[in-house]
Amino acid sequence: MKFCWSTLYVKDLDASVRFYRDEIGLSLMRRFKEGKQIEIAFMGDGETQLELIRDASRPGGDVGGDISWGFAVDSLDKTFDEMKANGVKILCNPVQPAPHVRFFFIEDPNGFKVQIVQNL
Repeated sequence: MKFCWSTLYVKDLDASVRFYRDEIGLSLMRRFKEGKQIEIAFMGDGETQLELIRDASRPGGDVGGDISWGFAVDSLDKTFDEMKANGVKILCNPVQPAPHVRFFFIEDPNGFKVQIVQNL
């Protein structure tokens, strides 16, 4: 089974698109309005796709503290340094809980927890 899709209701669609494009590296596939209150952006590359929804009738940004999204990178140290320099909110420094994996957590503009991981 492969990861295909995730949907996030966001507070600020512009900030969310910038974050997932500039910091995570996902391409903006398409963006459109659905009526007067809803705007949707599909972001992704390959198998990874993220649907960002801004709905004026929903506050967005609250999925609970125990949920996070994870993205794999080739170099954890390089990514950490770049994100820190870009002012991304770092929730914890890199950790290596097992010999084959290292990761750290950041926060997106909506308060969602995002894991950045390197498989060794």
